[in-house]
Amino acid sequence: MKTMYKGTRWAKEIIELQQENGLWGYFHTLSEPNKNPITTEQALRRLQILGYTIHDECIEKAVEYMHDCLSGKRQMPDRREKTHDWDIFTRLMLATWIRRFTNDVVEANRIAELWASIISVAFKSGEYSHDDYLSAYQQVFLQKAQGGRLVDFVSFYQVSLTADRFSREVEDLVFDYIMKHENGIYYLGYNRSLYHLPEEFESKAASRFLASIEMMTTYKQNKNKLQFVAEWINNNKNDNGTWDMGGSVRDFVYFPLSDSWRNKESRVFDCTYRVEKILDMINPKTM
Repeated sequence: MKTMYKGTRWAKEIIELQQENGLWGYFHTLSEPNKNPITTEQALRRLQILGYTIHDECIEKAVEYMHDCLSGKRQMPDRREKTHDWDIFTRLMLATWIRRFTNDVVEANRIAELWASIISVAFKSGEYSHDDYLSAYQQVFLQKAQGGRLVDFVSFYQVSLTADRFSREVEDLVFDYIMKHENGIYYLGYNRSLYHLPEEFESKAASRFLASIEMMTTYKQNKNKLQFVAEWINNNKNDNGTWDMGGSVRDFVYFPLSDSWRNKESRVFDCTYRVEKILDMINPKTM
């Protein structure tokens, strides 16, 4: 079974759009789709799903640009957004995406430590306190949080960035809080508690649910708590040992992986590849 989809038309189309500086137009905001049909974030997410790593030139160039932005050598191309503490938010985004490909950038790791310290303070009583979260935010960044989106830390960025930065005790609390969060992980699209399994396996909701579970497997001390997901996945296996999530999951983010879904076999192949990969994240195979 092939393990990567780096040679697909989807990857080639994205790489052809990459600019010389390593970006794909704006980083976070798709404000000029006719000029730049994809953001750098969207490109990085899709390429990672298709199997690209820091060892590929297109990723290496993008990470170099993001590193330069963190060090002050370059500027983010996006217009400033008023709904965020923009400078703090952009550094959060940059550090998150760098660390999704490499842990060798000192400044990105430092930002991860800062956010982990904020989140850890929020759980100092043994349960989440939003007041403690806001207080720690102000102490670390020397300003009060502003904007309507700083509800708590259960966002793609903080959840991804800090996964390996907590003590065992704090990680236990953080993991459970994220899993129980009634709105899911912000930006990943599954807007329910992750303990609430999707009603239908063949659905876009199930694909988004699995995206959230993929992220939760990076909380390595707590992966044992995801056995109910493995059971649900296996309960939806076809008689021939494959999985099919249906045509509705074709969102050009997680699917398709193969060049075409004109035939059902390609879709089943892609779905099976993704599901088996998640199962291995939950219960790694031993050699």
